[in-house]
Amino acid sequence: MVRSADLVLAELLAHDANARDEWVRDHKLRDDPRVMRVGRFLRRTSLDELPQLLNVLRGEMNLVGPRPVVVQEVPRYGEHKRHYLSVKPGMTGLWQVSGRNNLTYSQRVALDARYVETRSLRRDLSILLRTVSVLVTRDGAC
Repeated sequence: MVRSADLVLAELLAHDANARDEWVRDHKLRDDPRVMRVGRFLRRTSLDELPQLLNVLRGEMNLVGPRPVVVQEVPRYGEHKRHYLSVKPGMTGLWQVSGRNNLTYSQRVALDARYVETRSLRRDLSILLRTVSVLVTRDGAC
């Protein structure tokens, strides 16, 4: 991220209605001016996710589960907040292998809730296998 990333974001959202609409809808920007060139590469290749393996090894995360969100995003889960809060976050999940950044935030929430309601070892193994395919094809990566 660039220095003063919060200020860069605030400035963009104050002056660009399309970016503001995208931020409100998805809580992310496809062309985020806060991300440096190396960051774009890391995100596009999903290499930015590797440090989360340490969280998995420490027992703070699972390999499979809903993606971690910042506290400000939890209210966006609405009635599904209980689903999200009932499990540890994961490095990958149903949302990532079902469209990733090509889906809306509400679709993401619905997939996270569905995962929690139907989770099983078989489903987790399926998601892990599908994750490899998504990473190789970079399907839905920004």
